Amino acid sequence: QGQLVASGGGLVQAGGSLRLSCVASGRTFSTYAMAWFRQTPGKEREFVAAILYEGLTTYYAESVKGRFTISRDNAENTMYLRMNSLKPEDTAVYTCAAGRFLSRDWGSYDYWGQGTQVTVSS
Repeated sequence: QGQLVASGGGLVQAGGSLRLSCVASGRTFSTYAMAWFRQTPGKEREFVAAILYEGLTTYYAESVKGRFTISRDNAENTMYLRMNSLKPEDTAVYTCAAGRFLSRDWGSYDYWGQGTQVTVSS
């Protein structure tokens, strides 16, 4: 079955940048929509960004629009999240997901990866 592995998190100062990766294996995800979500302790999981299978249609949460860029390389079965101008409120565990339909709803996705911690210091 399919598996997603997220990586690239770390500690960065406010204003800095990070690039997260989500590598898919076990099946081809080139026909799947993919997305990033994030969660902090005590808060609901939050939609961050999503990308359609063709890599051209993207959606972003208002809080990250203009700062984050989602992309994918179907040949490499990998999705990315480039995060610029990071703020302390971006601190969270970031998780990737894949599904047959593009959605802002976590429950709509069929595959989920483990999280990668992003910490932004002020």
